[in-house]
Amino acid sequence: MNEKFTAMDTKKKIVIVGSGFAGIRLVNELDEKLFEITLLDKLNNHQFQPLLYQVATAQIDPSSISFPLRSVFKKKKNIHIRIAEVSKVDREQKEVITNIGNFAYDYLVIGTGCKSNFFGNTQIENHSLTLKSTSDAIAIRNHILLTFERIISASEQEKERLLNILIVGAGPTGVELAGAFAEIKNTVLPKDYPDIDFKKLKIILVEGSQNTLNNMSDTAKNASKKYLQEMGVVVRTGLHMTSYDGDIAVFNNGEEIKTGTVIWAAGITGNAIEGLPENTIVRGNRIHVDRYNRVRGCVDVFAIGDIAYMETPKYPNGHPQLANVAINQAICLAKNLKSIVQNKDLLEFEYKDLGSMATIGNHKAVVDLPFIKFEGYFAWIVWMFLHLMLILTIKNKLIIFLNWAWRYFTKDNSLRLILPPVNNNKL
Repeated sequence: MNEKFTAMDTKKKIVIVGSGFAGIRLVNELDEKLFEITLLDKLNNHQFQPLLYQVATAQIDPSSISFPLRSVFKKKKNIHIRIAEVSKVDREQKEVITNIGNFAYDYLVIGTGCKSNFFGNTQIENHSLTLKSTSDAIAIRNHILLTFERIISASEQEKERLLNILIVGAGPTGVELAGAFAEIKNTVLPKDYPDIDFKKLKIILVEGSQNTLNNMSDTAKNASKKYLQEMGVVVRTGLHMTSYDGDIAVFNNGEEIKTGTVIWAAGITGNAIEGLPENTIVRGNRIHVDRYNRVRGCVDVFAIGDIAYMETPKYPNGHPQLANVAINQAICLAKNLKSIVQNKDLLEFEYKDLGSMATIGNHKAVVDLPFIKFEGYFAWIVWMFLHLMLILTIKNKLIIFLNWAWRYFTKDNSLRLILPPVNNNKL
């Protein structure tokens, strides 16, 4: 059912919270003549999350997939970028409350995405690594490289713990991480660390369901598990980690694994904002929206991307949390915001599933398209091409492509730098 809104003559103020795929695309799609935009984010850059695992495994440089917001939008005259932490929304005053001040809006768009979900287990949260940002990826890279430095001089008892890398969660992130670690274990690390016996290095992938890539087709499930095992990854399904104290991981069957590295990729939860109507936050800490991405109970607040939970006949349990969903919701919302100002009918969002994919290593990937499922070398080529197309700038597309090509032919790269964190007390 179409709806109409009262038109307004003045240029409207839109506040967008979050610079993920949804936020970036919305800024680019909004009519500059109709809207004045304020973009709020904790960071000053857009991060290309699908390739974070390659940063974490020292295969590409962080700057290749991080795009400064002021550079991205330097040609736009209607946008104001502010680095801020959003604490809540004041719907009565129509303001967004942040640590650097309040921002008034005519329309608010929330695109805050998701964070790792530890399901209330604070012990695991305090001792494990996550992969949701460039900072996380650099932290994993530092940790792994420092671990190998420690192994050289560690006692035999300590080596056993350090030589176990445990990845929890066999969705795309977990599978791609495990595959990448297996590749560098077999091709790169023995050259850097000849004093380490890498036959003893175990990459263990643990999954609570019975399959890797459980939300993909049977072709993808079976092929991904087969590829990982052929590369030397220990795949354990039907297993839940119940505790981890930094030394020993304990599982629901009573099994224990000594490890100094746990990377948590077992689930996500929404980055919801305070101040929205009661009962708006639903399963997965997502924000319940209507077919126009408008937050339930609001007329001027919208949510798009991973944080948005929209029920449709095709997706009664909400849309998959994919970049393509976020991008298409942003495109639709930009049209609808223009229609609101011009008092025209609105378009209901309808997502056409274009499929999903994951890569496990060189020549190894799985692709699920609506009309065909396939795996292997051609799937790997398709995965690389489509990911390159999503990279924001031509310069970064070329950098990543050349990096991939160099690594493909030489089986090496020069990105294994240990970059310790900055002492924030000095800032």
